[in-house]
Amino acid sequence: MEAALKDLGELISASLGGAVSDVHIQNGELVVLAQRDSIAKVLTYLRDDANCQFKTLMDVCGVDYPGEEERFEVVYNLLSLTHNMRVRVKITTDENTPVPSVISVFNSANWFEREAWDMYGIYFSEHPDLRRLLTDYGFEGHPLRKDFPLTGYVEVRYDDEQKRVVYEPVKLTQDFRSFDFLSPWEGVQSQLPGDEKAESEDGADGGSS
Repeated sequence: MEAALKDLGELISASLGGAVSDVHIQNGELVVLAQRDSIAKVLTYLRDDANCQFKTLMDVCGVDYPGEEERFEVVYNLLSLTHNMRVRVKITTDENTPVPSVISVFNSANWFEREAWDMYGIYFSEHPDLRRLLTDYGFEGHPLRKDFPLTGYVEVRYDDEQKRVVYEPVKLTQDFRSFDFLSPWEGVQSQLPGDEKAESEDGADGGSS
């Protein structure tokens, strides 16, 4: 399979020329790094070429690397049922540079692009209806950005007097506390509470014998 992916990668690189900056195999998967303005051309080739036939767009998602000059990666995951193969296409962008929509190539990209806009603030030009998808229309910010606060900016509750849902600034009833030995995120401790008693008893038994 890896040999087949390598041959396919070389074909893609030779056929698309400057539209592709790099093709490589990572973790057993073919990865294509494409130029942002050429993404529709690249996806069209991968869909229509007889050696590719990646006719199913499985997902479009975003990745945030705040330290990079172009902090966002847009990832397109394609599937070829004919050849039983997958390919991952990546492009990069920043907060202000739009990414061409690929709805004209894959109609299923519609909601995927709306989700990437909602969660990361990645703008897709020529999208026919680029609205928020998972958050409310009045939501502030983009919650999957690395610099978005974990608590968010507002909280929602139902007001009995107004008989409607209202938004209020987040109010924390207590400071953040770290509960030792209770949180699975703390990792496994080398010594748990009570272990020192077992050690002292072993020492006592050894001394008595």
